[in-house]
Amino acid sequence: MKVTIDVDPDLYRAIKVEAARSDRSVREVVDEALAAWLEALEDAEDVAASDAAMAEYERDGGTDAQEVFMHLAAEVAARYETSEG
Repeated sequence: MKVTIDVDPDLYRAIKVEAARSDRSVREVVDEALAAWLEALEDAEDVAASDAAMAEYERDGGTDAQEVFMHLAAEVAARYETSEG
């Protein structure tokens, strides 16, 4: 899709130089930059969602993962001991 945008002349010159240095077109450099920008936004949203989930977990009295795994391991061990004995 074609888009026309007004870019600061110094910025365009810098993009053009980088494109030439890396043997790519200005379009490829701009596409890459926009894709990286969108990915960074998505990553920031993921971090924010993760932080919110962790805050909720802690607020609700969550249990440390190590503690959960140790409890599960003890339950499994107890089952095997009673089924073998």
